[in-house]
Amino acid sequence: MNALAPPLALLAELTHRCPLQCPYCSNPLALERASNELSTAEWKRAIDEAAAMGVLQIHFSGGEPTARRDLEELVAYARAAGLYSNLITSGVLLDKNRLKALCDAGLDHVQLSFQDSDAAGGNRIGGYAGGHEKKLAVAKLVRQAGLPLTLNFVVHRQNLHNLPALFDLAVDLDAHRVEIAHVQYYGWALKNRAALMPTREQIEAAVKTVEEARQRLKGILVIDAVVPDYYAKRPKSCMGGWGRQFLNISPSGKVLPCHAAETITGLNFDSVRQRGLADIWQNSEAFNRYRGTDWMPEPCRSCDRREIDWGGCRCQAFAITGKAAVADPACGLSSAHADLVGIAEIESAAQTDAFVYRRVGGANAGPLKEPVPQP
Repeated sequence: MNALAPPLALLAELTHRCPLQCPYCSNPLALERASNELSTAEWKRAIDEAAAMGVLQIHFSGGEPTARRDLEELVAYARAAGLYSNLITSGVLLDKNRLKALCDAGLDHVQLSFQDSDAAGGNRIGGYAGGHEKKLAVAKLVRQAGLPLTLNFVVHRQNLHNLPALFDLAVDLDAHRVEIAHVQYYGWALKNRAALMPTREQIEAAVKTVEEARQRLKGILVIDAVVPDYYAKRPKSCMGGWGRQFLNISPSGKVLPCHAAETITGLNFDSVRQRGLADIWQNSEAFNRYRGTDWMPEPCRSCDRREIDWGGCRCQAFAITGKAAVADPACGLSSAHADLVGIAEIESAAQTDAFVYRRVGGANAGPLKEPVPQP
């Protein structure tokens, strides 16, 4: 482990508080309360330790990171530490003055989420009345401020038919980059899988739409997109490999190899409140459990892709098989691949469009939240 390279990026999940109630949220079902969040001083110490390790980028996320009143202070601290900062936001708590303050603090980039191409779909999926309209206004403010803008489109069965309109929206809003983020089925998304799983026909049409858009918008818009795991034949290199390029700090200070790692039971994740970040990265049991290739069973151990995809996703393996130390079911060589395909076929044919919205306590579908006052 002495030759272990430092992580390239830190995902700083400042809070689980969020006005939106997205039914595919990657936050755990047991959301952290505000009273258990790291303090400003604790986050600053973590930023110092990350910079000392060689981390280059910090992504401020949540929940909704702008729910933290100290966000500007943390952005300025990251800038002073030499880190490139990206704000991953729903936008609904931002206004012109708050955005100016973030720019003045040294924010480098904004990544803004959209739930659909129009207000009716976006507000229903996000569970927040007026959210889509607010996002449109914030996107324009970001570009007026001179910041580069990435739009994050989370796609699934209930909005994939609007993919062409989503690309049109990105061009209209002068975005630099679009991320077509197919729902990943952990946390709240796993709970809502029957309402979210796309059909194979939708996926095939989406692939064609993406390729057409890449050709048509070349030089105008960068488009990142991958085939969702449930319809893949080979697994992705999840986060560049477990514990190889990325680390995540949860609102309460737990250090994770990926944002969904807490879904794997039986792993103990150390906290920056009790242990140094570099020590956790190098020596913690959770990071070393699936790092590299020594942990791999067959067919991964003999596969010529073992140092390309690093065994795929541990969280998905656990979600489908109950075991994290097995081949990712997204791989056609996995004994559980047929189970994954079968789940996709059954769930995509489900007749439900109702969501279990992301709420403390996991309340069932209900009315949209009304907008909250600006912080």
